[in-house]
Amino acid sequence: MSVSEAVARQLVAKALQDSAEAVADRWVELQLAQTEQREGVGERELREEADALVAALAAGLATSLATNRVVTSHRELRQAVVDLSLRRARGGATPTATSLAVLSLKEAVLETMQTATDDASELFAAALLVNRLLDAAGALSFDTYVEGREEIIRRQSRQLLELSTPVVRLWRHVLAVPLIGTLDTARTQIVMENLLQAIQEHEAQVAIIDITGVPTVDTAVAQHLMQTVNAVRLMGADCVISGIRPPIAQTIAQLGIDLSKILTRASLADALSEAIKLTEIPGVEPRALR
Repeated sequence: MSVSEAVARQLVAKALQDSAEAVADRWVELQLAQTEQREGVGERELREEADALVAALAAGLATSLATNRVVTSHRELRQAVVDLSLRRARGGATPTATSLAVLSLKEAVLETMQTATDDASELFAAALLVNRLLDAAGALSFDTYVEGREEIIRRQSRQLLELSTPVVRLWRHVLAVPLIGTLDTARTQIVMENLLQAIQEHEAQVAIIDITGVPTVDTAVAQHLMQTVNAVRLMGADCVISGIRPPIAQTIAQLGIDLSKILTRASLADALSEAIKLTEIPGVEPRALR
């Protein structure tokens, strides 16, 4: 005689409630035996994760949620799996190891079920239920891990972009952004944000964008520069582009890119001299800066 899913849920939920500590202990033991499953996580953290996940699993089974929605829809259980996955991601574990750690809970739960009942039908039904639940938890942990790592990578990439696009205060009311490498959309956004913030903080009147270190200027790069210049002007500051080398000037001319409305200079020194004129600082001779 087959055992209904409702009966299997009751059996598993009761076993988890009655033997929560034993299940958690066994799960920790299994992970400690497999180094790759607990990479970056200490025994104390493993115990905290085990207690939280086992308790949440029992609570989820006690609800009226459909079995295929328990892991994803029960807030406490979902959060326990998400917290575990993000902690492993920050610790440097692989997504496979994180999923296997969650899936190893199956063994601990099924061992407990063997002591809870000796009915073969009940054990079979309970095993099917546990597999469905923890397979879903393993999939959720994998997805969460990947999303967490992607967020970390995005944050680190942004930090690197910010470091590669510093805003330098050259003179009173004069700022400069020395650009090195390719100027793409993401980097342009960082340049614009940092430069506009610095203009506000330093009450700058002139911003110099130095492209000496930019290897090539094409239509896309020119468009990005135009957007930045327009944003600077909206802040009430003048903008000078320096580092227009002969090859870049020739390329711009051949592409038919109109930079006539933008003040350009061949070198950073020339741009700084122009900035001194624009800020009209008394007693300073622009030529002395060359």
